[in-house]
Amino acid sequence: MSFVFPPPATPSVAIVGRTERFAVHRIYCVGRNYAAHAREMGHDPKREAPFFFTKPADAVVANDSQLPFPSRTTDLHHEIELVVALGIGGENIGISQAASHIFGYAVGLDLTRRDLQAPAKENGRPWDAAKGFDRSAPISAITPADAVDLADSRIWLKVNGELRQQGALADMIWSVPEIIGELSTLFELAPGDLIFTGTPSGVGPIRSNDRLEGGVDGLDTLRVTLI
Repeated sequence: MSFVFPPPATPSVAIVGRTERFAVHRIYCVGRNYAAHAREMGHDPKREAPFFFTKPADAVVANDSQLPFPSRTTDLHHEIELVVALGIGGENIGISQAASHIFGYAVGLDLTRRDLQAPAKENGRPWDAAKGFDRSAPISAITPADAVDLADSRIWLKVNGELRQQGALADMIWSVPEIIGELSTLFELAPGDLIFTGTPSGVGPIRSNDRLEGGVDGLDTLRVTLI
């Protein structure tokens, strides 16, 4: 097969303890999945059906990267999240079977151009420019699911050494199996899919030269610097 220009490289993520890499198929994100964050964004955190948005696969940024400050924003926000990496796809996945589809877990940042998201919300427009821009999904190396137990894990983010976000994964409104089950009724999931599972409260602005460090107990720590 020939192409009119060389096809782009496949986006991928490092895997803890392995030389192989995780090829990224799609990136799905869950909105407002922690009650405290829903409240800080002005919404009622009742357990309504989860909603999703996407980022392009090539929005991933490797751990320990220097990240150019995005264009067209003066209000860039951090949102630290647990990321689920799927090794098996499918449709209409039952909650009791969801865990068997998980390859591993990572720590991710859902970077958000808040000053573009706010007017999009007000006018009922898509969030693509606010959420799916270049390099909007920094991510740590993926830890295989059989190497970690996240049952009692906490999630946190520091900016320039100052704690900004913290919470417990148990505080998620929708659990990881429930997220996978619901998402699989909307899309045919595939190996290589990444699911950002929502952020705890404390989101806020970041600026050039800020150093971000975030983690989930038991997983590789994520570090990036804005330049």
